[in-house]
Amino acid sequence: MVVADNADVSAEAVIGDGSRIWHLAQIREEARLGMNCIIGRGAYIGTGVTMGDNCKVQNYALVYEPAQLEDGVFIGPAVVLTNDTYPRAITPEGGLKSAHDWVPVGVNIKQGASVGARAVCVAPLTIGRWATIAAGAVVTKDVPDFALMAGVPAKRRGWVGKAGFPLTRSGGQWVCPETGAKYVEHDEILREVEV
Repeated sequence: MVVADNADVSAEAVIGDGSRIWHLAQIREEARLGMNCIIGRGAYIGTGVTMGDNCKVQNYALVYEPAQLEDGVFIGPAVVLTNDTYPRAITPEGGLKSAHDWVPVGVNIKQGASVGARAVCVAPLTIGRWATIAAGAVVTKDVPDFALMAGVPAKRRGWVGKAGFPLTRSGGQWVCPETGAKYVEHDEILREVEV
């Protein structure tokens, strides 16, 4: 494990072997990072966030609790994973809200999914396996596996394969131009064809 001198890593965080935490990053209490994770400059990982192995969180991304990232998730620069459905600084009576005045909700990101630079994911929601969220998108609803999402609010603009390339339609299947992997779509659900 490599931790930059000016990173702020709680003694209560669990960091997997081979992980690297760069300058000015903050890892809060009870966060659990898997093996070989990379946390970029100025990134924030909230209290109790869990990350699988081989995740990358790029510079200045904000991963608020109780987010859960499975293995191989990519979080681009300046991405925000929110955690408050109805944010307010004060109560209706005018007093400052505390941690006891709201219930945090999380963003769950499944294996291999990627969230592009400056995208915002508004909790609660789940991003499916191998999905790609375009840079600058605002995600407000659950995302299916392999979906390519873009826009404000984000809408499905196509499908991507495990290599991240947009799939092309060929007959009754979708094909990855990079790997040749084939997928079939049924009722707006994409599944990889077993070889």
